[in-house]
Amino acid sequence: MNKIALIYMGGTFGCIGEPLSPMPESTFIPQLQQLLPTKYQTIVSCFQAASIKDSSACTAQDWLQLIQQIQTLQLQNFQHFIIIHGTDTLSYASAVLAQFLQQSCHVILTGSQFPLLNIEGTALRSKTDALDNLNTSLEAITQIKAGVYLSFHQQVFYAQTAFKVHTTDLNAFNGIAIQEEYQDFSSKALLPLHVEMMHIEKANMLNIINWMMLPIEKDQLSQNLKQLLNQVPDFLIIQAYGTGNLAVNDEIINLFQQLRTLGCQTILTTQVLHGGIDQRYAISQWIKETGILLSNSHTQADLYAKILKIYLQYPTSEQWHDHWQ
Repeated sequence: MNKIALIYMGGTFGCIGEPLSPMPESTFIPQLQQLLPTKYQTIVSCFQAASIKDSSACTAQDWLQLIQQIQTLQLQNFQHFIIIHGTDTLSYASAVLAQFLQQSCHVILTGSQFPLLNIEGTALRSKTDALDNLNTSLEAITQIKAGVYLSFHQQVFYAQTAFKVHTTDLNAFNGIAIQEEYQDFSSKALLPLHVEMMHIEKANMLNIINWMMLPIEKDQLSQNLKQLLNQVPDFLIIQAYGTGNLAVNDEIINLFQQLRTLGCQTILTTQVLHGGIDQRYAISQWIKETGILLSNSHTQADLYAKILKIYLQYPTSEQWHDHWQ
């Protein structure tokens, strides 16, 4: 059978005690190995990630180090990987791995709403979804096509499409399941990116501002945009209404143009979870004047992953714009 690398990256899955706190990975990983189903004992090798932390604290650096670890293990003939990760940013981790690894190997990310072990950390917890999520991932990892996926509550989703829908429920994630017909045109024919130290160092400098629009007057939006002129981000994401609708005036259009001149790429997306953006309406004709980019990503996490990759691939703001599609 195929060798499987199981990489532990922290999260509720590996917590013990009351209140919950992370069990030291040197103690947790042997416990994890013992709880693997018998048929996987000899083919699964457990590893700790370079960065183990609460997933709400994870950033691009942590996920790039994980990709680097996966790419190193590929040289040791591992092609199947299961990642245990906290649920807060599980969709972001999945989307980043999907963008960077593409179809170069088989990867499933999973986590849990309850810890694997009891309060003392000595045995399997009586009420836990951790083992079930892990077993689902183990059963699926050698059956799926090459690519990156997120597994939760007996479901396996395409990583680019997955998003968290509930803070505490066991059925916490949604997306396009592997049983559904799906073709990811946004990353068609893209090659994996081999992660090097220079990418990790550069990622620390990436500055993204995300605004979910609320009903305020245009004059207030103008004032907010003017504040950005003092410290310009690399990317400004505008989560507009409906199909990407945003009411603007000449001053707002001018401010978007100024931001682009100063090196900020503005990306228009929608705060609606399903359906994507559609620029049929006259209210959006201003987009052509400003050169704003349109999101073609499945989720907010997928958009973040695309921004990160294009930021690391190309050195200038105008190249980010030119290569966006």
